[in-house]
Amino acid sequence: MLIFEAVVYEAPVHQAGFQPDESLFPRIAAGEKEAFHTLYETCSSSVFAFALSILRHRDDAEDAMHDTFLKIRSAAHLYKPQGKPMAWIFTITRNICLMMYRKKAHTVQMPEEPADSALGLDHITNLEDRLTLEKAFTVLPEDTCRIIMLHAVSGMKFREIADVLNVPLSTVLSKHNRGIKRLRKELEGIL
Repeated sequence: MLIFEAVVYEAPVHQAGFQPDESLFPRIAAGEKEAFHTLYETCSSSVFAFALSILRHRDDAEDAMHDTFLKIRSAAHLYKPQGKPMAWIFTITRNICLMMYRKKAHTVQMPEEPADSALGLDHITNLEDRLTLEKAFTVLPEDTCRIIMLHAVSGMKFREIADVLNVPLSTVLSKHNRGIKRLRKELEGIL
C-alpha cells in the first residue's frame, strides 16, 4: 500500500526530500537560470506535497507550487541564510495557499468535484494507493495528513518535516504513527 511502504508519487518533479543549498538564493537573485532550475528540481515535490496537504486539490496545489517558485525567483534577494531554506520556502507556500483560500471565498463556488477528481489522483492506477490517499484526506486531521503527505509523497525524512514545520520530532513521529494506524483501521474493510 502507498502510505505503508516506500512511495513514488507521480508529482510534477524529479527529486525529493533534500534541503536546497543556501548558496542558490544569491545566484537566483542574480538571475542565474541554472541555480533556479536546481532549486526547483531539489524541492518542488516537497512544495507540491505541502500545498496539496493544505489545499486538497491537485490543480490548486500545482498553481500554488508554481506561484511559490515565481515568488522565490522575485524575492531570492531577501533570503537570509539561517540553515533552514525549506522553512522559508514553506512559509511562502503557506502564504500563497492562504491567499488562494481568500480569493476563492470571494468568488462564486461551483459544485464540488468528487474527491478523487479534485485531488487529481485518477492518474494513480493502483486502486489501493488511490483509496489510501483519498482516505487520508477525508479522515485525518489536516496536520497529520500534511505530515503523511510530506513523508509519503515528497519523500522527506521525519527530521526534515519537524524542521520545516517547526514542531518537535517526537510530535511528527507520533502524529505519523497515529495517522497510519487510523488509516489502517479505516481501510480494513475496504481493501
